[in-house]
Amino acid sequence: MPAPGPGRARRPFLLPQIFPPEASEAASRAAGLSLFDTAEAYGRGTSETLLGGMIRDESADVQVATKFSPFPWRAGRQGPLRRALAALLERLGQPRVELYQLHFPVPVLSNRTWLLDLAAAQRDGLIGAVGVSNYGPRDLRSAHQILADQGAALATNQVEYSLLNRKPERSGLVELGVTIIAYSPLAQGLLTGKYTPDNPPPGIRGLRYRRRRLAALAPLIERLSAIGAEHGGRTPAQVALNWLIAQGTVPIPGAKTAEQARHNAGGAGWSLSPTEVSELSRLGGR
Repeated sequence: MPAPGPGRARRPFLLPQIFPPEASEAASRAAGLSLFDTAEAYGRGTSETLLGGMIRDESADVQVATKFSPFPWRAGRQGPLRRALAALLERLGQPRVELYQLHFPVPVLSNRTWLLDLAAAQRDGLIGAVGVSNYGPRDLRSAHQILADQGAALATNQVEYSLLNRKPERSGLVELGVTIIAYSPLAQGLLTGKYTPDNPPPGIRGLRYRRRRLAALAPLIERLSAIGAEHGGRTPAQVALNWLIAQGTVPIPGAKTAEQARHNAGGAGWSLSPTEVSELSRLGGR
């Protein structure tokens, strides 16, 4: 698979948790998913180590997208990104990583330093593509320009994006040719149809999405269900994931079990009609 970029990364990733069950990874591979997203911060490299073991055990092509944590105390040290990248590649047992992302934005001067280091590592063949995560419009444009000045491209920005959170559509990503990697693509389960005013989510989500908000979601959930039925019995979650793919984004739904991984994969491999995409967009958030 080519490095992620505009119009290239069209199938969902699997987003491993801190200690991803091997069964969910195997199920994702069996479903034809080959690009996995993780981060250095997940289990202090444990997730990357587990993915490395899977890669070594697989004859098929498995690729990894991961994130480097640009903590303030790392700035100013001798080659911290290169050392972190070397440790990552050792965990993966690979000569390069397909997509390396800055996990979060940092102050302007440090941000420039990390981006220059990423561009240099890409020139040296250690990184397939450069990305960022959680970057707002101003930081995004700055990162795009810094990389462009080095002859490099900003391939992706990993942000929260779903039918209920449409802010990335106004962030300038499309104009810059940056692909959205969408985390929380199911709005923390609200788009699965599992929760209703009489069955709210547990914990803080239940407080955040009180009865009024859940009741307001009913028309969207009903339409997701109806459209799914017209496409061979797809679930509301699978339809919501396919809507994101239709936007040219890469959704990364989490999977803790093999069944969840297989279900997530059902959001790919088929297409909503333009009319269905427009209707869901109208019913969704802003």
